[in-house]
Parts: sequence; structure tokens; C-alpha cells
Amino acid sequence: MNTLAFDTCFGACSVAATWFSPEGVGRASRFERMARGHAERLLPMVDEVMAEAPFGFSEIERIAVTTGPGTFTGQRVGIAAARAFSLATGAPIAPLSSLAVMAYTAAHALGAEALGKVLAVAVDARRDEIYVQAFAGPDWTALDAPALLTPDAAARTLEGRDVLAVGSGADLLAEAARSVGISISPRLAALEADIGFVPDAVIVPCETPPKPLYLRPPDAKPQDGKSLARAP
Repeated sequence: MNTLAFDTCFGACSVAATWFSPEGVGRASRFERMARGHAERLLPMVDEVMAEAPFGFSEIERIAVTTGPGTFTGQRVGIAAARAFSLATGAPIAPLSSLAVMAYTAAHALGAEALGKVLAVAVDARRDEIYVQAFAGPDWTALDAPALLTPDAAARTLEGRDVLAVGSGADLLAEAARSVGISISPRLAALEADIGFVPDAVIVPCETPPKPLYLRPPDAKPQDGKSLARAP
């Protein structure tokens, strides 16, 4: 199936076009680390991978996008682009957890070391909290939903498992685990999601429009008593 997929949730932007060929699944992909500028780079990267794909924009059959967790702007950039491409092509959208994409990326990087282990993707969310989600091999099935937890609370959910923690919050999770007698090994602290490593089989379109997965409420709030009266 002709697929266009992209991620803009954290500190990288990645795009992939995949298709079936006589040799198997064909893939063209791009990955760039960036702290900001996702909105400016996403569409040029889409053009680059589509130039290598053997199908045009009108032949896209599904669109995959990460819906979070992630940065406020990053999540909205990706989802807005997915909705625009869906409207233009009629292709359905398949939402993905950004942490799941990181799990597939980590599994590729770790290779045999990840076999038989649980991968706990942990991203530093500041304020003594981490975004966390656990996955079990060999197909890296999610064991739970993405969550925003303190490192201590996240460590306790992983007790009794052979865990490799990956991501910018891996050291925080491992340190918290040690303080309560749980062994978690940190790896790949600089890990970012690369959607080019997501297996074709897990991209499943959803009937409802994708929405950002905000695990933390917005910092900005309206001031009490400052709202304008509605016009009659």
C-alpha cells in the first residue's frame, strides 16, 4: 500500500514513503534532528521522499502521523499536515504514538541487545516528569498507553521485567528504579523518533480525525474575569 508517514513531535523531523514492490516493501525516507523549524522542513522533506517514490501524491493510499506525546507546536504541525494531505488525496489517516516510533527506532539501533527485553521509552518532560510507554518484543507491542509520570511512579510500573530504558529520560528512570531496588538499564539517551523504521503492518487508519495527545494541560490559561462579553 502506498503510504506517506511523518513525525514532528520531539527533537527531530522524519518522513517516509513506503510501497509494495516485487522485492518486498520499498521505502524512501529522511531524518533530521532539529530543536525547532519542523514546520519549515516538513513539506520539503515530503517532496524529497515523494520524488524517490514510484507513486505520486494522487496515488497515496494512507497517511501515518504521530499524534503525541510531544511538543505543543510539533504535534500540531504534523497533524495539520496529515489532515491537509488527507483532504487533498482522500487517503485515510493512521495515528501513531510518538513513543512507539521511538521504540521501533531503538529496536533497530540496539539490534540483538533488545531481544527478550522490554523497551521502556522515556522522554524527559521536565518538572520531574517523563513521558513513558513500554513495549515488548519481538514485534514491540505496546504494554500500556503513553503516560506522563514521575520517574519513581514509572519505575514501579516496570517492576519484575527485564527492561532497557531508552530516550532522554532513560537515566532519570533508571536512577529512580535503583532507589527502590528495581534494575533498569539506560540506553540511547540521544534517541529521537525516525518514522522510517515503523513496520508497514502497524500502520492502521482510524475512522476518526487525529487529535493531539496532550498528556499535560497547557501552561497558558485565560485570566479570571478578563474574557470579553459575547456579542448579542
